[in-house]
Amino acid sequence: MKHTAFIKTTLGLMGISEMNGFITELFFAKDAREPLGGQKTPLLEKAEKQIRGYLSGTSRAFDLPLAVQGTEFQRAVWEALGRIPYGETRSYKQVAEMIGRPDASRAVGMANYKNPILILTPCHRVIGSDGKLTGYAAGLEVKEQLLELERTHAGR
Repeated sequence: MKHTAFIKTTLGLMGISEMNGFITELFFAKDAREPLGGQKTPLLEKAEKQIRGYLSGTSRAFDLPLAVQGTEFQRAVWEALGRIPYGETRSYKQVAEMIGRPDASRAVGMANYKNPILILTPCHRVIGSDGKLTGYAAGLEVKEQLLELERTHAGR
């Protein structure tokens, strides 16, 4: 059974879903209203605590069981994103090179867009080759805030 919890954060309302003991989604719920009732599972409570720690700058990593649906290519991209260190960025081309597909920059961008667990799989750390911020499913303002948060706390 799928369970979804909503938490209010400094970046806005976020939804976290879990199914069968695995986190399956982390998303920004810009137009959603927090549902009344519902039950937070122990895993959703753990995820909320870790997300709050990340957003407050007291935590850099997540220790959560993840299960995401995607193509083999998408999963390869998402795995590569997890290797981008906290506080650093890579270009879409660099990520394409990380997965052995140097000509797949655009496809990397689409895989980023389809990332079902924003922040946990840090697609916000991917920028254009010219250093500019490009696309983010939750909006460029949120991407900029996440990168600034990491820059601020990376040296600590």
